[in-house]
Amino acid sequence: MVEVEKTAKTVQEAVNLALAELKSSREDVDVEVLEEPSRGIFGLIGTRPARVRVKVRNTAASRLKKLLEDILAAMQLQAEIFIKEENDTLSVSMFGRDLGTLIGRRGETMDALQYLLNLAVNKNQEKRYKIFLDIEGYRKKREETLQKLALKLAEKARQRGRNVVLEPMSSLERRIIHTALQGISDIATYSEGEEPYRKIIIAPKK
Repeated sequence: MVEVEKTAKTVQEAVNLALAELKSSREDVDVEVLEEPSRGIFGLIGTRPARVRVKVRNTAASRLKKLLEDILAAMQLQAEIFIKEENDTLSVSMFGRDLGTLIGRRGETMDALQYLLNLAVNKNQEKRYKIFLDIEGYRKKREETLQKLALKLAEKARQRGRNVVLEPMSSLERRIIHTALQGISDIATYSEGEEPYRKIIIAPKK
């Protein structure tokens, strides 16, 4: 649903009813006042309510939110969706119950969903946005876990004097490992293999 008409005692009340049904905020819609309220004779007879038409703007953020709401409804899940727009980037945060299925093992389902959202929102659009999706703060937690893992395995490589090979990771997660260890003078990191099986090697410098 992208457009509704509502009536109420005042224009603002009618707008609020429409926003609630559309699940949108005021800045995401256009409001057309179809009828102003009238008090009628002596304020009693012939009282006419306000009537408004409220339409959701076709923005990248609104398309993105609608897609996520449809996905949640199809999966019978409920979540709060927060979208932050900055330049050509849309950052999405979702919070709710039982969202683990949308995250998946090591965030693989979330990464796949993020990829599909990028395709769908930017389809046939002149201006393209880069969409980043995070669910239940998973990405921040995962980043902290990978940073600790990187330091632990670097110490292991140093003590044993031989390379440590990590399991395959996404390009984003590999970048976290590289960044975490780039300031260590006696440790080098590099990637090898083909996607999606590309992995990082942590090597002690001779």
